[in-house]
Amino acid sequence: MKDDNETNNNVSERKSYCKEEYDKENLILSINYDVAAKKRKKDLLNNNTKIPYFHRDKWIYVHKGSTKERHGYCTLGEAFNRLDFCSAIKDTRRFNYVVRLLELIAKSQLPSLSGVAQKNYMNILERVVQKVLEDQQNVRPIKELLQTLHASLCVLVQDMGKSVLVGNINMWVHRMENILQWQQQLDNIQINRPTNKGMTFLDLPASLHLNIMHRLSDGRDLVSLGQVCPDLTVLTEDRLLWKKLCQYHFTDRQIRKRLMVSDKGQLEWKKMYFKLCRCYPHKEQYSDTLQFCTHCHILFWKDTDHPCTANNPETCCKPVSPQGFINLFKF
Repeated sequence: MKDDNETNNNVSERKSYCKEEYDKENLILSINYDVAAKKRKKDLLNNNTKIPYFHRDKWIYVHKGSTKERHGYCTLGEAFNRLDFCSAIKDTRRFNYVVRLLELIAKSQLPSLSGVAQKNYMNILERVVQKVLEDQQNVRPIKELLQTLHASLCVLVQDMGKSVLVGNINMWVHRMENILQWQQQLDNIQINRPTNKGMTFLDLPASLHLNIMHRLSDGRDLVSLGQVCPDLTVLTEDRLLWKKLCQYHFTDRQIRKRLMVSDKGQLEWKKMYFKLCRCYPHKEQYSDTLQFCTHCHILFWKDTDHPCTANNPETCCKPVSPQGFINLFKF
């Protein structure tokens, strides 16, 4: 009887041992499967370098009280990945807004982006350049963006190995070479003259020329327009044009600090404008911007829905400037 009990106990122990080993084996296989799945997903993402990283929802929840327990999507890199900037650059209302945001990130925020976000940044930049090459529009701001980015990368690449940029140095050197190539392509752009033989801009009366000039918000555009022909040169020297530009972009206090008077006792509004531009930032104007819901703490494009719980969503949503976008993620 005693031998039978010992035999049963041994059998039970062997079964228990076998079950534990079986469970361990299944656990190891499960872990290996998860690791392999994650690796395949990562390899797929790394191989598809031309495909930006997208999420289904085109909005993000921004929470300044972020903790380890409730992190959310509140980093600059996550915001850049989720807000569908690739589609935004195709919209003429948002193009300048996105370009300005890319420039601000290039100046100081590129190291704060994750590896995926840095890759996404370069992919979006390439699409921007291709759009400009095809449309032959907005050449100057893109050339300035590329120049700013290249200057920043020259400094950051020197600090490789200090967790400044994600990836090896050869990859970033290759990207810098691409930037130089894009700059060369933009320099070689030749604007094609329209084949239409109807009325042109130069055929318009001077009053309409002035009316159009008063709608320009960048003094460099006025200078470029004045280089077309002598008649336009005279019109672009109009003091009232430059006075309105100064008053639009700068405060009275800023203007008073940079007064310039000619020998005839008149204010040199054109010279003052460019001097003010070197000292103070321009007033930014965009046709469409990102919106921030102060009630839900959600950042989104105006024409995309977001899960707002406010009774009057319109009163809670405010436009966000490119610099405001950066500031939202400075915790």
